[in-house]
Amino acid sequence: IAYCVTCDRVMNLAESVRSGDRLALARLLTQVENDTKDGRSALAELFPHTGKAHLIGVTGAPGTGKSSLVNQLALHFRREGKRVAILAVDPSSPFTGGAVLGDRVRMRDLSGDAGVFIRSMATRGSLGGLAQSSAAMAQVFDAAGFEIVMIETVGAGQSEVDIARLAHTTIVVEAPGLGDDIQAIKAGILEIADVLAVNKADRPGVENTERALKSMLELAHPMRHVFLHHGQEMSVDALSKVDAAMWIPPIQRTVATEGTGIAELAAHLARHAEHLRVSGDWAVRERARLESEMDALLLEALMTRFRAEVPNGKFESALQKVYERSLSPWEAAQILVNGRHT
Repeated sequence: IAYCVTCDRVMNLAESVRSGDRLALARLLTQVENDTKDGRSALAELFPHTGKAHLIGVTGAPGTGKSSLVNQLALHFRREGKRVAILAVDPSSPFTGGAVLGDRVRMRDLSGDAGVFIRSMATRGSLGGLAQSSAAMAQVFDAAGFEIVMIETVGAGQSEVDIARLAHTTIVVEAPGLGDDIQAIKAGILEIADVLAVNKADRPGVENTERALKSMLELAHPMRHVFLHHGQEMSVDALSKVDAAMWIPPIQRTVATEGTGIAELAAHLARHAEHLRVSGDWAVRERARLESEMDALLLEALMTRFRAEVPNGKFESALQKVYERSLSPWEAAQILVNGRHT
């Protein structure tokens, strides 16, 4: 009987992660991020033990205080006795490809706590603010027994909607004074919000920011009709029966530097998780998340296989003809897929 050293090493690593070994967890996260063979094998070993953690995405424009908010939420969850993992996706260096690790500067309050694990990673050029291995790393945290996994994105702006495919609950963080009110209502990033946090609420203009967000929510969820009666603003139900399964994102003011509004924000997160489970949306989102992950892996695998099977020089020849405008990109792709000569 042949002895598999690699299999034994992977099994030991996976078992160590499940038993709470932080060093083994750090090593496995590195292997998963680098997409090594051992990392993929350990993921397969751990996958049956996933599906229990509440994945919380935190996104928003730069300067809204996402890192400080995550820090305060983690402290709150720890007071409740929950184990918390934080995956901070940082911008990549254009020269080294590494992460700046700037988020950890704002999370020093969590240092030394065995119930908290913070991991920074680089986007490595991926669009949408999330590296492709983020989903796999979140699964490692899940299998390691962390009840709460928070994924903080880089803050790239409106394109940062990939977080909605990964998280069960998405917090969109806004702050007053970062632009006009119309900026807050633009399509894109706010459409993925399950909870809206208006951070830095002690700054001037917080009322305007909150009003703009409420206007956006009223357009998306026309549950009430507002009108003037003898100069007085009044409202009536637009629908006789409110759809109980509909979740309307709550708006919560916070001041992360002082811890103001953090308990209320955590309560909104707990209510949303309960809503997902009661309505059945938890299973729907989990299935959609896994489908999205499989799609990404299939695209990568098929592209790798395709490039390996294309005869030498054929792809470059097609690209040159596209460059010369004698072929359109669509025609060139069809020729390559069908195996015809260019």
